[in-house]
Amino acid sequence: MMIDKRNEGVWDEIRKNRDFMKCPDFGIKMPETDQEKRLLQPPLCNQPKGEITEISARFDAVLSKPPYAELLDARRSERFYDKNTPLSQDQLAFLLWSSQGIQKIEGNNYATLRPAPSGGARHPFETYFAARNVEGLNPGLYHYLPLEHVGEKRVSVAFLKEIEDYESKISNMLVGQKWAASASAIVIVSCVPYRAEWRYSEMAHRVALIDLGHVGQNLMLSASAMGLGSCCIAAYNQGLCDDMLGLDGFEEYTVYVCTVGKPAKS
Repeated sequence: MMIDKRNEGVWDEIRKNRDFMKCPDFGIKMPETDQEKRLLQPPLCNQPKGEITEISARFDAVLSKPPYAELLDARRSERFYDKNTPLSQDQLAFLLWSSQGIQKIEGNNYATLRPAPSGGARHPFETYFAARNVEGLNPGLYHYLPLEHVGEKRVSVAFLKEIEDYESKISNMLVGQKWAASASAIVIVSCVPYRAEWRYSEMAHRVALIDLGHVGQNLMLSASAMGLGSCCIAAYNQGLCDDMLGLDGFEEYTVYVCTVGKPAKS
C-alpha cells in the first residue's frame, strides 16, 4: 500500500521518520561525542526523591516457569483486569527487576549490566509505577531504585505521592483509555536522554527506542510468566504524564506505559 504523496506536508514527515529508523553509517558521520571530549559522565540512575521501602522479592514464589514456547504463546495484550485481586509485592518486584534491575556495575561506575540489553550499556531509562492495588503498599506513585541492590534479587522503591481522583487522572493521562485504571499497577518508563547522548550524540535516540522495546518485552513476558496480564501503551498525554512524574519534559520525559494485573475471567 502506497501513501498518497499529494499531501506533501505529511509525506515529508513520513520520509523523515522512515530515515530516522535507518542506520546511517553509525559512528562514521557522528561528531565528537561528550565521552570522547572526556566530559563528565551522567549518573547511572536518578537519586531517590521519596521515602525508600524494600519490598518482598521472592521470585520463586510467583513464577510458574512454563516452557519457553508456551510462555511466548501465552503473551497477549490484556485490557480487562480483576479490580479486586491485588498484585503481590513479589510479583511487582519481579516485574521491576527483570526489566531494569542492575546485575553488575562495570568499571568505575561506567556502565550497568541488566536483564534487558541496551546499546553501549547506557540504559537511559527510569522506572516509575502507579500502584492502585498492590499488597502492602499505599496507593500512589512510586520510583524503582535499582542501585539500592546491585547484583541482588532484592527490590527497593521510593514513594513519591498519592494520586487523587485516580481513575479520572489515569484516564486523562492515557487519552481516555479508562480501562487502564482497573490494572493493579501501571508501569511508566521515562527516558533520561543524556545518558545515551553522552556516548552516541545524535545517534543516541534511535538506539534508545530499540532499547525501550527490550524493556517492554521483558515486562510483558515477565507478567505472562506469573499468570498476569499486561498491555503496553504508546498513546498518552505527554504533558500530563510528565507532570504526574514531576519531569521537566526535556532532560527527562515519559516514553512508555504498561498496565499489569490479573486478567478478568470474563
